[in-house]
Amino acid sequence: MEPFEYVRATTSKEALSVSARGDSQFIAGGTEVLNWMRIGIERPSKLIDINRLEGMSSIEATPSGGLRIGALNRLNDVAQHEIVVRDYPVLSQSILKAASAQIRNLATIGGNPLQRVRCPYYRADEPTPCNKRNPGSGCSAVNGFNEKHAIFGWTTDCVAVQPSDPAVSLAALDAAYVAQSPRGVRRIPARDFHVLPSENPSAHHRLHSDELIVAVELSRPWKQSAYLKIRERESYEYATVSVAVALDLDGDVVKQARIALGSVAMRPWRLLETEQRMVGQRVGSQQIEAAVQSGFKDARALSSNGYKIVIARNAVMRTIEQAARAA
Repeated sequence: MEPFEYVRATTSKEALSVSARGDSQFIAGGTEVLNWMRIGIERPSKLIDINRLEGMSSIEATPSGGLRIGALNRLNDVAQHEIVVRDYPVLSQSILKAASAQIRNLATIGGNPLQRVRCPYYRADEPTPCNKRNPGSGCSAVNGFNEKHAIFGWTTDCVAVQPSDPAVSLAALDAAYVAQSPRGVRRIPARDFHVLPSENPSAHHRLHSDELIVAVELSRPWKQSAYLKIRERESYEYATVSVAVALDLDGDVVKQARIALGSVAMRPWRLLETEQRMVGQRVGSQQIEAAVQSGFKDARALSSNGYKIVIARNAVMRTIEQAARAA
């Protein structure tokens, strides 16, 4: 780990001002940025502690009937919050499936979606060809170890997947990340926050270097929702495949549906055609099964991960049923 300067900011203006003056990283929970520095992926000259910034630790209902979650809220606090548990169970469940309880007590809702890919070539102690770590060097995983890698949206320049669990549920909930910079505030849709390799194989997300996530905003409750995480072991493991489903039902007939897959692409992957075809169909019907099948027509397996397509398709069916049974 390289030497760095530690700065404790007390206002967002101060934090953004310090960030603008040189190579730096914000730190809140530190569960990711310290890993990047240890491995040598990042070598910031400054770490800017944002834990004391005001106005970023509240969870409040919005006038439009949604919810605003300050970015500094710890994951466990969000997962156990009364409104989240009642109105957004898919978010609560996805958080509780993320990492260990100890890490969730430190990690923040604003920092978690900024996780880097878990590709072993990207995180190797000895650097190997990886466009995300060394742009232009190639992708070792495309013809290497790729059992856990993408089945949607990949190119030969990068086949990695985004590992965040909360990011998947936030994409399904049509949430937005609220980002602040010296230029003002903008809202970035959660479903489009992460960057596909066809756009830029070296990029992870759309947050600019002078921006700070200050909140996450949810537009409306989705009480009938559920999250399923398929992993090799139950304790502290990243997903092989995960699914977030949110439903608006009239009896057992679908009025609206939102479905996002995790660990299948470089961003949470919305099954938009499936969502559209489910409208007006009864949960458990053959029409729902056909709608789910249609969402996988663009899935492409790599040399060692064809099994993920089958698992993901079955997981979507199972999660739809779970969401439909939610109180």
